[in-house]
Amino acid sequence: MTRPPVVLVIAGSDSGGGAGIQADLKTAMALGAHATTVVTAVTAQNSLGVQGVWPLPTAAVVAQFRSVLDDIGADAVKVGMLGTADLVECVRALLEPLHGRVPIVIDPVCASKHGDPLLAADALSALARDILPLATVVTPNTPEAELLLGVLAGESVIIETSSAQRAAADALVAAGAQWALVKGGHCADPGAAGEATDILSNGLEHRAYTAPRSETVHTHGTGCTLASAVASGLAQGMDVPAAVNLAKDYITGAIARGYPLGSGIGPVDHGWRWH
Repeated sequence: MTRPPVVLVIAGSDSGGGAGIQADLKTAMALGAHATTVVTAVTAQNSLGVQGVWPLPTAAVVAQFRSVLDDIGADAVKVGMLGTADLVECVRALLEPLHGRVPIVIDPVCASKHGDPLLAADALSALARDILPLATVVTPNTPEAELLLGVLAGESVIIETSSAQRAAADALVAAGAQWALVKGGHCADPGAAGEATDILSNGLEHRAYTAPRSETVHTHGTGCTLASAVASGLAQGMDVPAAVNLAKDYITGAIARGYPLGSGIGPVDHGWRWH
């Protein structure tokens, strides 16, 4: 038996099973990778929202990271929910030795699908200034890109059109990321009715990844899933545009087959390729 590509995931746990570490594990498996995990926080959440968040001590995060990396290694790293400034600083110190050696995908998780905050204000600033420059790819949706760029620019940033998406992706690259993928699911550009377009930039070249919008409310876990899919592609040796193409195809299918679970917003279907 050969060793599969390994994605080291640093993220929070979702007790509802649709996002966070749980989504990362299912995505990696669906795309032929093995995910190891470093849990940064435990949440109590379900289809209706987040009822509680408990960040783990930094010592626990360091111990998990060293345990899996030193023994198993990593072909790519995916970073999701960090939550506090202390955890941001802890993860920055852990990732710096890997920068330039292992692809790092940063999903700047700021809030849940219901709008519940998952990142403290001081942690947002630390994430923008200290974690972003370590990213091989950063994968914000437009509200997250607005927050990151607002912190960096010191003024409000609004992204409502595809041209603004492109400018935001370029600005995130200028801030230190090698590539930026600004997702368009929240972007209501009237010229793209019925479609959602993600813009990928490395500051020199731009690629657009467009897919039909699905008529569903069951989209819990989309951000975590897409970032983990990109990391799974990179772990297999793909370049960034190819990994994003893989991820866009996977998340589009998963969203189209999202299903009801509980009384609120259900998850995307991570197993759609197996049905």
